[in-house]
Amino acid sequence: MFHPTALVESEEIGDQTRVWAYAHVMAGAKIGRNCNIGDHAFIERGAVIGDNVTIKNGVCVWEGVEIGDGVFVGPQAVFTNDPYPRSPRLPLVQERYAGKAWLRATRIGEGATIGAAAIILCGVTIGAYAFIGAGALVCENVPPQALYLGVPAQQRGWVCLCGRPMHRDGALWICPECAREYEEEEQLCGSEMRGCLRARLLTAA
Repeated sequence: MFHPTALVESEEIGDQTRVWAYAHVMAGAKIGRNCNIGDHAFIERGAVIGDNVTIKNGVCVWEGVEIGDGVFVGPQAVFTNDPYPRSPRLPLVQERYAGKAWLRATRIGEGATIGAAAIILCGVTIGAYAFIGAGALVCENVPPQALYLGVPAQQRGWVCLCGRPMHRDGALWICPECAREYEEEEQLCGSEMRGCLRARLLTAA
């Protein structure tokens, strides 16, 4: 369903996806099934959005940004795709913008949450089911299920698959909502070893 005031130019939009008032989806953008694109959102050509994604009001998703299945993007969240932007119409830098070498891809993993007004700098990967708090400035890769808060954003804990922050009990991380339990272990995350979670019990108590 497309609102009558939405401008939808892409033909690559899945079934049951809704695009609301004054949103603009450019030709060449890809959006999966059962997504919700809020008022005044802008989806640029080259952006890729998976299935079951929620994009709240006023979000711009630029070329080079790939959003995985089931992601929530809060209102006014900001993505970027150029680490050293200049106007491509500035004669001094026109050669740089003749190709795509300037573009830095950003990846948002399955089930992740991007809080309201969070800023995601280009070139980072946010792991599956990670949680980025409102107003955070993300400048580095985020491990799966990590909770990142602040400016610049830093890891402040872990979140469960259900989205709730967890508390530590000895060697375990436990969800107060659904009682899932996890063990923390070191894994290679990009070019460095980082803490990651391994599910120990995946059934609610």
